[in-house]
Amino acid sequence: MKRCLSCDTLYPVSDMACPACRWQPALENGLPTYAPALSAESPGFKASHFAELAAVETGNFWFEARNRLIIWALRHYARDFGSFLEVGCGTGYVLTALAAAFPQARVAGSEIFSAGLSFAANRLPGAGFMQMDARDIPFSGEYGAIGMFDVLEHIVEDETVLSQAHASLRPGGHLLLTVPQHQWLWSATDEYACHVRRYAAADLHAKVRAAGFSIVRSTSFVAMLLPLMMLSRFSRRGVDAEVAGAELSVAPWLNRLLSAAMVAEARMIRTGVDFPVGGSRFLIARKL
Repeated sequence: MKRCLSCDTLYPVSDMACPACRWQPALENGLPTYAPALSAESPGFKASHFAELAAVETGNFWFEARNRLIIWALRHYARDFGSFLEVGCGTGYVLTALAAAFPQARVAGSEIFSAGLSFAANRLPGAGFMQMDARDIPFSGEYGAIGMFDVLEHIVEDETVLSQAHASLRPGGHLLLTVPQHQWLWSATDEYACHVRRYAAADLHAKVRAAGFSIVRSTSFVAMLLPLMMLSRFSRRGVDAEVAGAELSVAPWLNRLLSAAMVAEARMIRTGVDFPVGGSRFLIARKL
């Protein structure tokens, strides 16, 4: 069901306007816009980053490894999810891979910036895209799974976002999260990415449970590459944030080596290994 952002009335997703108060989202480039005041500029991210991401995502060891992990987790833990909303879908890189892996699923993507949605809609024309604020999601009990992939760390009110995701899932639905991990890894790269925080596992687990979820699986990833990541991050401390932003642009030969390490790590995760430390944390939770 949709949830009216004006009066909280629930109504069918197929209806554009609220039947009680007639409120409806504006349309921008043909897409529903639920938080128009934030569509061009919002704290927590820079709209200029979308073009940079689109240029490096395809073929990059980290983005490809994350996609493989997400697809595996959905197949293993949420096989019958049926419908999926990616909150903060960026350029649509993840959602495009999910649509290909699960052609029978209904997929949708949201982004606070309209600039990101133009990239996503070009990549995946058939998905349901919308502009919205993750702190005020206009759905109730609608989706079988919701994903937020390196999104939560950009938002000060992360507990509000988790509660909104909980309300938007149907009973028994699954939440999938990836977040950067370990505050001691904080560097200019985080500042460039507009991160608010890096998470400790215990803190993330507490917030997810407080929002009404049970944790199904939680593990670090980018664990085998953590020494290299530490070297990269610590050597960049004190450098300009714009320079630090080039971290994901790697030489092809190095990208192949790093990709092989991530493939090996993924095999271990699939066999049940939970890494205690790593550059990122991957979590799957179920709505109680």
